[in-house]
This record gives sequence, C-alpha cells and structure tokens, in this order.
Amino acid sequence: MSGFVSFVGSGPGDPELLTVKAVNRISKADAVLFDDLSAGPILAHAKPSADLVGVGKRAGRKSPKQNHVSKLLVDYAKTGAHVVRLKSGDSGLFGRLEEEQLALREAGFKYEIIPGVSSASAAAAAANIPLTRRFTARRVQFVTGHDTNGDLPEDLNFAALADPDSTTVVFMGKRTFAKLVEKLEAYGLDLKTPALLVESVSTPEQYIRRTTIKELADILKNNVGSKPAIIMYGPLADFTNV
Repeated sequence: MSGFVSFVGSGPGDPELLTVKAVNRISKADAVLFDDLSAGPILAHAKPSADLVGVGKRAGRKSPKQNHVSKLLVDYAKTGAHVVRLKSGDSGLFGRLEEEQLALREAGFKYEIIPGVSSASAAAAAANIPLTRRFTARRVQFVTGHDTNGDLPEDLNFAALADPDSTTVVFMGKRTFAKLVEKLEAYGLDLKTPALLVESVSTPEQYIRRTTIKELADILKNNVGSKPAIIMYGPLADFTNV
C-alpha cells in the first residue's frame, strides 16, 4: 500500500507561523483533512486539485466522531494518496493524535509527524511574556479543561495545578474554568493569582485580558463566548507598567 499520511501542526492560526516543512507537505498533498482552527488562509497553500475535508471538533458544537475521522484517514490512504492531517497548534498537544496513529498502524500505513507552533507558546508571545521565569516559574504544565463529556476531568492532579511556582496553561478550559478555580482554592492557591485569557490567538480577532483567576472565573461564569482560547495562570511576568 502506497498511501502516506503527514500529521502537520498548523500552528495557532496565523499562516506566517506555519513551518517551512508544513507548507511543503500541504502544497504536495492529494487530500487535506483539517481542523476548524486550521482552515482559512492556511488552506491556500493546498494545490487546486487537493480534496479539502473539514473534520474539526469544537466544544458545544456537533462534530465528527473520532472513529469517523480515523476511518476517513485510512480510506484516503487506501487510494494511494498523500494525505495531510492538519491539526491546529502542535498535533501532539491535546489533538487526539494517538487515536489516528493507531488506526493507520493497524491498517498498515506509514506516517510522519510535523510539529507546529503550540497555541500556548503563541499566546505567551502575543502577551509579550515568557512561559518560564528564572526564579519564580521554573516549571510549565499543560492541562486540558474538559473530558470527553465537556466536563472538568475529576482525575486531574489538582495539587500540582495549584502549585504557585508553576505556569499552568489550560487548553479548552473556558467552560470549566470556574469549577477549576474552586478546586484550586481548595488546594490552597491564592485567588489573586495572575491569570491571562487569550482568545483567537495570532488571528485578526485576537483578544487578550490580564486579570486574576478569581476575576476570570467570574467573567467566564457569565459569558463563555464561542472563540477558542488559552488560559494561563501562575507567577506571570507583567510588563504593562514598564
């Protein structure tokens, strides 16, 4: 079987943040299966004859089931096509990469993984702050804000997430952040801990709000909105008055 799949991280949305290798693979693909956040100008790199198939998942919206996406990937590979599976950010971070890898392995197809710029790195850059700090944030932790049902996962290590000396990045966490903050408070994290909300990072719709975990939880209780977002909290650098 000659079909081949390239898992390509498309970055957070700005086409200028695509890697050279990502552009190369997209431009040569016979089919591109893309996430919602990988659409728009990024797809302009695909050749005119390529099949462009949206398979994205968004919280609160009807989305393709994972087994359907995996089957579609295998079906395209069976035709002998070079397929690009375009995933937002870096495909290895909360991108359900493993499920699709396993489907290809079981079907006997080879693949490669092209890393992309993570939305976490892009969000920090958009806010002009580092993810780590030499003396106050020597650790970074990434966590998903929801489980398969859209709820806050109950098996998270809340003691670790309440570490005041770590920068914590929450993916897909707007709907559950208020509940997360309740847990963090119970584990001793100060409610005045700095927090950062970055919506639609690296796109023309980008919105940045610097606040505290308590204030952000109150905001999101009343207005979650539909824009994808990254939330950060911890000993964040603050250059607003510099």
